[in-house]
Amino acid sequence: MTKPITLAILISGNGSNLQAIIEAIETGQLNAEIKAVVSNNPEAYGLVRATRHNLHTWVINDQDYNSRKHYDEVLRHYLETIDPDYIVLAGFMRILSPGFIDAFEHRILNIHPSLLPAYKGLNTYQRALDNAETQHGVSIHLVTAELDAGPIILQASYAVEAGDRVEDLQRRGIQLEHQMFPQVLSWLSDKRLTIKEGQVFYDQALLEQPIQFDH
Repeated sequence: MTKPITLAILISGNGSNLQAIIEAIETGQLNAEIKAVVSNNPEAYGLVRATRHNLHTWVINDQDYNSRKHYDEVLRHYLETIDPDYIVLAGFMRILSPGFIDAFEHRILNIHPSLLPAYKGLNTYQRALDNAETQHGVSIHLVTAELDAGPIILQASYAVEAGDRVEDLQRRGIQLEHQMFPQVLSWLSDKRLTIKEGQVFYDQALLEQPIQFDH
């Protein structure tokens, strides 16, 4: 077996995407090693999940820092000491500074609950409902200094049905997220997906449009 890719997974809350990645590793679907689970929130349930699987956890409480710059410097220093191949934002509810992103250029992945470039930022489900959208979805993208604007790797869409509430869209979206993140990481591990100078290649061809997730 080829050498596993190494991951640092950043969380702020429940950690269900973290759980999906852990299970993909433990069942052999993903050849990866989680070097650390890092949270800005000491109460994040994802830390409990990580501990159950004997993973190293580290809390850098954002309430202890008076500036984003200072927080990101501490986070950057820690991640540089463990030097993961990829940093996975799995429900990490902080905007990272350009300096931090530059330090780990082309190595940070995020999952976002919309069909980017539509609905960047927060409250994507409610905004989709307010605009009477008929489709919503999930995107996995590379992180760049511009919010939710990096190259999109994988997307999945689902129907918005009459009478749907935020909770309905969220439930459908999260079910897809749990399949999509392990898939993208598996492609990276298998070298089917490569990132060179900010461009994404899939099976050695430049990815000009996001891959559509088959579900």
